[in-house]
Amino acid sequence: MQYDNNKTGFFHSGGIEMDVKKLIDNDFRGVALAIKNDKIICEHQSGYADLPNKVSNTLDTKFASASAGKAFVAVGILQLIERKELNFSDTLGALFDIDLHNIDPDVTVEQLLTHTSGVPDYFDESIMEEYEELWEDFPNYKIRRNADLLPLFIDKDMMYPRGAKFQYNNTGYVLLALIIEKVTGIEFDKYLQTNVFDVCGMKSTGYYELDRLPAKCANNYIYCEDTDNYRTNIFSVDAKGTGAGGAYITATDIVNFWKGIISYQLLSKELTLKMLSKQSGDGQDSEEGYYGYGFWIIDNDEADDIAYFQGCDPGVSFISEYNPKSNLISVIVSNYGDDVWKEMGKIRKATS
Repeated sequence: MQYDNNKTGFFHSGGIEMDVKKLIDNDFRGVALAIKNDKIICEHQSGYADLPNKVSNTLDTKFASASAGKAFVAVGILQLIERKELNFSDTLGALFDIDLHNIDPDVTVEQLLTHTSGVPDYFDESIMEEYEELWEDFPNYKIRRNADLLPLFIDKDMMYPRGAKFQYNNTGYVLLALIIEKVTGIEFDKYLQTNVFDVCGMKSTGYYELDRLPAKCANNYIYCEDTDNYRTNIFSVDAKGTGAGGAYITATDIVNFWKGIISYQLLSKELTLKMLSKQSGDGQDSEEGYYGYGFWIIDNDEADDIAYFQGCDPGVSFISEYNPKSNLISVIVSNYGDDVWKEMGKIRKATS
């Protein structure tokens, strides 16, 4: 298969090859990659990683992935459970020796994994529209470790009684990352590097500080209507990613992550299938579906369910999914916050 490195690739399905511009919107900026049975069937690269200097996005570009990092944290926690260093039923009160204030000490690890804990969410998406609202009174440059987020939620009340319902919760995964650090004695990102990224050959994935980004990292751009121009998101997100998200990835690294999952390199078959099956949620939203451990699950009555993980921050949008029926792994990421969900829907429809 041939492709143009600067703007577009080709989509190949059922022996018919068509220009990917007819599949991916012309104005989409970022990278799209789909692999079926170990063959590239869709590859798209467009937009600029560095807008003023006209440096193009490529498959080697490291993109911020926002909440997608919750999937990495979930795998890390499940590894500790599999090694019997941790249990699903372990509680916050037993794991931490800090004052939890009004947070229920009987909240369990499993409730954190499934967003059913009720712990106060430092970014409650049901009442806050923009993530950057967090930094109006608290400077984002202070957030470089999970513990740095404690002041944003530790004094708040529980959102609802533990286990009462499903509600997406960022604090829950910050607490899970802190649990990794408590159990292992090392920083969560270093644990993930050794036990997840290195195992899967994810050579470009990591948690990088915004003021110390390595080579080939894309800037993330937010459009400003008042100036009809773009600004970067350096004052809009945490200075370094936490358990709630913020890892930098490449599309090929995410493909390798899925391969590590489905070949049981990271977890046993039993725990992998549990991770990628319905654990919480009611499925009322057909797009989001249900939740496993760190992954969203789309119900499929006629075949195995589709699993995916996603992320959205100012200037950041990411989604990646695995369809076991078609053995399709797909990744779409934009450093302009473009609609990756719409583009994923096109790939899903074209390959069904």
